[in-house]
Amino acid sequence: DYYDFHLSDDGTLTVAVGDATGHGLKAGTMVTAMKSLFHCMAREPELVPMLSQSSRVLKAMNLRSLFMGLTMAKLRGNELKLSCAGMPPVYIYRARTGEVEEISIQAMPLGSVTSYVYREQSVSLEFGDVVVMMSDGLPERFNPESEMFDYDRIRSVLVEVAPQTPQYIVEQLT
Repeated sequence: DYYDFHLSDDGTLTVAVGDATGHGLKAGTMVTAMKSLFHCMAREPELVPMLSQSSRVLKAMNLRSLFMGLTMAKLRGNELKLSCAGMPPVYIYRARTGEVEEISIQAMPLGSVTSYVYREQSVSLEFGDVVVMMSDGLPERFNPESEMFDYDRIRSVLVEVAPQTPQYIVEQLT
């Protein structure tokens, strides 16, 4: 799994959460390549061209059946732009209503298809809203009773703990 962020001079926060297929050296190579691509392109204002270009570069590396799932977000002020490539949904706890909104953007992982058209979705955030970006590692975690955490439990825990500190929210989810 991979995560990264970049804060631009204009205050835009760009965040990436990803998951390379496979394990070991090849998956590590994919994550290293994605990290390099992210740092080269994080200043770009639009997410879709970043994903498209990253996918073309990763496909050209010819890592044979290794791909990169990635969720990217750009936050500026109260506007959050999201784009995904083969990743779980993003959850947004809405403080005003106490409900969890699911943003699901279905798309191919990076490096799998060179001409795939990625999409972007924008949402407005309000004070107290909480955004959860994740890889499949979170819902697929097992507790001591061998039960998977799953998406429903993530939503339930998020509703319970969202008003708390970010550190507390992370501790409760993990």
